Amino acid sequence: MTRIDVVDNHGQFTHLEHRALRDMGVDVETIDNDTPPADIEADGLVLSGGPDIDRIGNCPDYLDLDIPIFGICLGMQIIADALDGRVGPGDYGGYADVTVEITEPEDPLVGSLAPETRVWASHADEVKEVPSGFTRTARSDVCDVEAMSDVDRDLYGVQWHPEVAHTERGEEVFENFLARCQ
Repeated sequence: MTRIDVVDNHGQFTHLEHRALRDMGVDVETIDNDTPPADIEADGLVLSGGPDIDRIGNCPDYLDLDIPIFGICLGMQIIADALDGRVGPGDYGGYADVTVEITEPEDPLVGSLAPETRVWASHADEVKEVPSGFTRTARSDVCDVEAMSDVDRDLYGVQWHPEVAHTERGEEVFENFLARCQ
């Protein structure tokens, strides 16, 4: 059975990410973001959202684990920041229902959602420039980088929250990630 660890970055929806995966029959555990990388024995990681990029613990070190990693909201920003992308304040701000256009229909994480989907997202901060090796895979009218992927390194991220009921087809995003972890 596939084992996924959800890394707790002190976000209000971390428990929902855990529950979404558990309800899909996944062996899932929520771990603190200060867990040493050597102690992680998962087949994949979800970097949860959270309020503060200054409280991300060992998350940047997890990117070297050679397992698929899926960053959600702050989790995606952590990936971008650690790999020399650029993160900055969003023009739009708080939580809202957003229509997202899938720009890469072949992408293993979000391509199946093409041509567009409705999501619940926060844009207080967002990825402004994807790191080298990444492809922007989704955009919206309020955010140019709604999702990104580096398929060669199995690193993925979305700005939105697939774990909340307001997001259409959120479970499908988790299923797509799980397929990368097997």
